[in-house]
Amino acid sequence: MSEVSSDDRAIARWLMVCLALVFAMVVLGGVTRLTGSGLSMVTWHPTGMLPPLTALQWQAEFDLYRQFPEYQQINRGMSVDEFKRIYWFEYSHRMLGRLIGLVFLLPFLYFWFSRRIRPGLTPRLMLMFVLGGLQGLLGWYMVKSGLVNNPHVSQYRLTAHLTSAILIFGFILWTILGLLSPRPYRPLAESTRPRWRQGSLALTCLVLLTIVSGGFVAGLDAGMIFNTFPLMGGALIPEGIGALSPWYLNPLENLVTVQFNHRWLAVLTAILLLAWYWRGRETFASQPAQTSFKLIGMMVIIQVALGISTLLWQVPVVLGALHQAGALLLFSMLLFNVHALSRV
Repeated sequence: MSEVSSDDRAIARWLMVCLALVFAMVVLGGVTRLTGSGLSMVTWHPTGMLPPLTALQWQAEFDLYRQFPEYQQINRGMSVDEFKRIYWFEYSHRMLGRLIGLVFLLPFLYFWFSRRIRPGLTPRLMLMFVLGGLQGLLGWYMVKSGLVNNPHVSQYRLTAHLTSAILIFGFILWTILGLLSPRPYRPLAESTRPRWRQGSLALTCLVLLTIVSGGFVAGLDAGMIFNTFPLMGGALIPEGIGALSPWYLNPLENLVTVQFNHRWLAVLTAILLLAWYWRGRETFASQPAQTSFKLIGMMVIIQVALGISTLLWQVPVVLGALHQAGALLLFSMLLFNVHALSRV
């Protein structure tokens, strides 16, 4: 076991700030979607911009918005004041993304020029920055899908945007855990618990798959139907689950199938995670491993409660945002578990 250097601690603290901002970005993105604010800004200014400040500027921005399908088909008759309320969510979401870029880039340059970055870490940090920029482009690509005839963003693009954000979050978190761990990584061939490590990685992938299925629920507003649990329309298998043709479109475009898949995938994931917690809570002697199992057991119960509550209450903004935040926290705890088991 080796000590963590002061430089690694400093870099980890900086990345923790970035991680917290990315977490806030994901949650704010969910709020933006839930409040119907995502299409309020119909242009993209990649170098940044000030919001409208005068009545004339607000009117000009509103007039631009009125040229697009969301106003014409959904929000016709909206006032400027009502427009402001949705505009601020999307504006805050975009500006937070640009703030993350600055918070990442400036300290990175400082650590780089002062030669405080350990060998081999610089390419990883550069990749983080590039992925962040590409995430911004993917966000605009998503928004553009709702600025055409159908004023709803593509569920495919929304899910891709959400998934990439979670993967970037996981990439940063994994780097932080590596910087702060005094225990060296053990190759799988040298591990004392190889099957536990493989199981942990498989469950992490299952959690990610469940989140992806939730992205399709969000993109199609599939949470607004069948607001009962466990039955859907009075049955375990509801009518219309295979209504689309060809059949493979149902898991991607059929609201009934999309919600059915998400809710039962979530139930399966929760059962497996609780069993994982129960078996692993006293199996490992290392404190990080013990803590990771306990966190998983706690968070999966909270997330299931949030998911069912969100469904029963027809996706209110607060519960919907908390459910998205809970998914990210649960994913984080699975990564923590994978990391802890990779050291035993």
